[in-house]
Amino acid sequence: MKTTASIKRGVDLELQIESLAYGGMGLARKDDFVIFVKGGIPGQKVNARIYKKKKGYAEARVQHVITESPNAVEAPCDHFGVCGGCKIQNLSYNEQLKEKSNQVEDAFRRLGGFQDFKLDHVVGADPIFNYRNKMEFTFSPHRWVLDTEPEGVDRSFAVGLHIPGRYDKILDIKDCHIQPVIGNKILKVARDVCLAHPDLKPYDPKTHIGFLRFLMLRFGVNTNQIMVNLVTAYDDINKLSPLIDALLEQVPEITSMVNNVNTRKADVAFGEFETLVFGEPFIQETIGDLTFEISANSFFQTNTIQGKQLYDEVVKAAGLTGSEIVFDLYCGTGTIGLYLANQVKEVYGFEIIRSALEDAEKNAQRNKITNAIFLKANLDTFFKSGQLPRRIPKPDVVIVDPPRAGMHPDMTNYLYKFKAKKIVYVSCNPTTQARDAKVLAEKGYEIKSAAMVDMFPHTPHIETVMLFSK
Repeated sequence: MKTTASIKRGVDLELQIESLAYGGMGLARKDDFVIFVKGGIPGQKVNARIYKKKKGYAEARVQHVITESPNAVEAPCDHFGVCGGCKIQNLSYNEQLKEKSNQVEDAFRRLGGFQDFKLDHVVGADPIFNYRNKMEFTFSPHRWVLDTEPEGVDRSFAVGLHIPGRYDKILDIKDCHIQPVIGNKILKVARDVCLAHPDLKPYDPKTHIGFLRFLMLRFGVNTNQIMVNLVTAYDDINKLSPLIDALLEQVPEITSMVNNVNTRKADVAFGEFETLVFGEPFIQETIGDLTFEISANSFFQTNTIQGKQLYDEVVKAAGLTGSEIVFDLYCGTGTIGLYLANQVKEVYGFEIIRSALEDAEKNAQRNKITNAIFLKANLDTFFKSGQLPRRIPKPDVVIVDPPRAGMHPDMTNYLYKFKAKKIVYVSCNPTTQARDAKVLAEKGYEIKSAAMVDMFPHTPHIETVMLFSK
């Protein structure tokens, strides 16, 4: 009998990376024992050091590559390997799509019990860089020092992204390849101004001393509008003025600037109140024929181009004729429901977050959509407890787009009671979608189509659209 006694913390092993596991780590085996390898990509042979061992698996970190993968490419980002954002940018894009597809299919076969499950098609991204329309950079007095830097280097200022697993250390980002190029210009201006003005101190989450907390950027990909949101620990527009003036002077493309003030200890970019500094308190973006106003704190699909592809897949799966009553569950700001509103009789959106519902109603009015109604609802209990108004007709199509945790079991078990002809399930987590799909199958629904839309190239994130019908 093979033993795993030799697999323990601190041990170096030679491993062959077989595939990508869900979450972006490489998957290897030693004597049939599963080892997840941080930094490994399929096709590599690596020397890896075990840093965690559990009963059924271990985790390791690549020390060096012995044999490179035939599908390896050079990562363009100077921060690759330190920043945890784009974990697989050293894997060719075609292979990224293949591995993500395999993860979806494995989840449905292994967790859902759909033995013959296969995706019908995959919608790859174009472009695969510079695609994010929202970025959130953190100001910090605790800059992460690289191994290549000399001892004693100044570490008192950074504006960038969190080191994975460290809330208190920020990697100073010079160029981020997944945001529009102009975002890097804004980053540089902000860094230069802050270093030149001692009053513009970054906020310290340990001591709660300091002024600057976040630099949030939003980009209208189709409108060329740009919002800069400066999040500060307290209200002092005069102290902020050197940064405001420099940004507006050196980056004239900026169309909106706001100052969100967060005095709380919670390390979030959402302020208790907001001051308009320049332009309008929002930017506009278009998807298809619709125009959306996006404020600093409102939700919007982070990849505009792929967002439209995702919505098109929903419309295609629903097979609309114009006569349908549609329920849009977990509707957020109503983008999916509004996108298909002109192709159905009525849309009813359900969401628990009041501000999201207010945005949905504004977006409906802005686009002169009169057949979309939005209701506040805790979907864990709303329908089960009989809170649905009787005046609302039963749906022909139900669209669900739940958070990463999937639907609450009560919601999943209630879905079939709508007796909807079609359920279109949009998911950002194939494991919870497979779990929920198993319940729907038990209630008599079959998977009729399955698509994957790659919203976030070079990251492990996966988005799927599936049609269930009886």
